[in-house]
Formats: sequence, C-alpha cells, structure tokens
Amino acid sequence: MALDHPAAARLKTRFPGVALKGASFRGQSQIWIPREHLTEIVLFLRDDPTLRYDMLCDISCVDYLNFPGWDKPRFGLVYTFNSVAGGNPRLILRVFLSENELEVASLTPLFAGAEWLEREVFDMFGVRFTGHPDLRRILTWDGFAAHPLRKDYPVIGRGERENYPVITRDSA
Repeated sequence: MALDHPAAARLKTRFPGVALKGASFRGQSQIWIPREHLTEIVLFLRDDPTLRYDMLCDISCVDYLNFPGWDKPRFGLVYTFNSVAGGNPRLILRVFLSENELEVASLTPLFAGAEWLEREVFDMFGVRFTGHPDLRRILTWDGFAAHPLRKDYPVIGRGERENYPVITRDSA
C-alpha cells in the first residue's frame, strides 16, 4: 500500500498480515480493508495516540452493479473519519461486500453516532450491521420489501406510491 497518509504506515505496522490497499484522489485518501478486520482497525485508528480518529463523519454505500470493468464485490461501504483531536487529515475506509455476504460488524459500540448512519444504509441497501442495538428501517416503512438505492430497484418504483391519497393545498 503506497499511500502518503499518516494512518497508512501505522496500519501497515500494526496489521502486517491484513491485506490493505490504499488510494488517493484529489487529496482524499482511502484505505480498503477486509470486513472481518473493520472493528479492530477502527478501534486502533480511534485509540492510537498519534492518529486519534475520534469522529465518524459518515457511513454510506455504493452499488457497483453493471459498473464497467468492475471485478470486485457489488457493494462498497464507505466510512469517513476525521481526527479532530489529533489534527490528521480526513480518512476514508472502504469495505467491500458481495450480494450474499451483506453483513458487517456495527461501529455503534465504538461511535454512538453510527447508529442512525447504519440504519440508513440498512434501509436503502440492505446491509446488516451485526451488534447494532436497533437495526430497523429509518426512511421507509417497516413492511417495505425492497432497498431503493440498489441499482436493480426501478427508478419509478414498484407501485408503492400509487395507493397513497393525493393531498392538495385545498384539502390539507
């Protein structure tokens, strides 16, 4: 992993047997990590006195279905961290998941703010976060059977909205 980021060298030293891959684009550094090492790597990044990645900014997901030339698993989780106390540059961690392995450890025990972010990714993409204290839908209703931000979900939906009454300005 040839990446000019303070966390890259520390991670290589601390986790020599873990396959890490790094990339940088327009000043943003990202490190791809295996899903089975997510918790221990994030715990190290948070607690290491020279790194101190103490703020989980965002968790999102990317569906790479039919992406040209893509040979990796279909889904990519994107974790964005800031080092407020340590003053280090922003760091992005990427974890790739295949369609039949849509499960990863929850970061809620490490960062309380992960709770709602993980619920959104669960609702929109169907990724299950093991150990999450309250993993339920947050943007769609409980009976909703699909995950709307997946690329195989139709843009116009599957008829979910057609049964809702139209509320006009006069009737509101």
